[in-house]
Amino acid sequence: MSKRRYLFYISQNYSFEILRPLQSEIIRQGSEVHWFVAGNKINFDFFNDDEKILTNVSAVIEYNPDACFVPGNVIPSFIPGIKVQVFHGLEWKKKGHFVIRDCFDLYCTHGEVTTSRFNKLAQKHKSFDVVETGWPKLDTLFNASVIKHFENSNPTILYAPTFSPSLTSAPILYEKIKSLSEKSHYNWLIKFHPKMADKYIADYSGISSENLKIIDTDNINVLLQSANMLISDTSSVIGEFSLLSKPVITLNNSAPGEYLIDIQSADQLDDAIKLALNPTSQLKNSIQAYAEELHPYTDGRSSARILQAVESILINGKKAPKKLPLNIIRNFKQRKKLNYWRF
Repeated sequence: MSKRRYLFYISQNYSFEILRPLQSEIIRQGSEVHWFVAGNKINFDFFNDDEKILTNVSAVIEYNPDACFVPGNVIPSFIPGIKVQVFHGLEWKKKGHFVIRDCFDLYCTHGEVTTSRFNKLAQKHKSFDVVETGWPKLDTLFNASVIKHFENSNPTILYAPTFSPSLTSAPILYEKIKSLSEKSHYNWLIKFHPKMADKYIADYSGISSENLKIIDTDNINVLLQSANMLISDTSSVIGEFSLLSKPVITLNNSAPGEYLIDIQSADQLDDAIKLALNPTSQLKNSIQAYAEELHPYTDGRSSARILQAVESILINGKKAPKKLPLNIIRNFKQRKKLNYWRF
């Protein structure tokens, strides 16, 4: 494989844990990668000392990447290179997951449940390719370390709600989780989404219990490996946890399936936890079936498959018969956002 120049085009802090496995594979293959931050929502303290950053659009254009990898939804067409959507989560049920914004030459999908939908969209739009590769973030999931956060041997529950105001369980479950954490039956780890409202973070941070810890980390894979079950609502972390064949409790999931223990009120949480600790054969089989449909790859090679898919386009061109649309209005908005007006 030829030595290539790649760009990571990011706008949210969650991009780091998604793209770093891909960065490792790029370097392992002898190519190079630079990062570019669009907008003002990235904490630059999260960058490692050896990671290369381009600070403006002119520098990106001069760098002239062969391909750009994007966990977010948009990248302007005036950025050089093949535009590759790698997605910011597995949660395909959220609004917008299948919206085509005419920004990407290649969609790297995760499993049959999303690949089939994007293949139909590719046939309709005829301007992009779809290759099922798996998700680079999960390359490190299956061999992540287990960390013992508590001295006792009680089951550990990970609570990871979404930030979306219409979907989050944080206000509904607050009193119940506070009460349960005071009874010493379970250990509680809480991981908030980076975009979670400050009010809810403050509420849960005010719980005083030796059985509950709030964890702020950019590597959730360790938490997923360390917990016996997950409580959430409608969040990408549900899919990631299911891949470990462990039970998930959700509150009012937007599209609940047999692989979830979905409840409709906080009062149902006690019985749901008991079921999760002793799952039926039917529940275990449903979790396994969903995992295979969502993301069948457990080999830690998704990053390598993504680079292989990009290399195929660089050598042979896209299979899609049409170029991407001009996308004039969206590109104008991106020029305004990036304050870049050279043509």
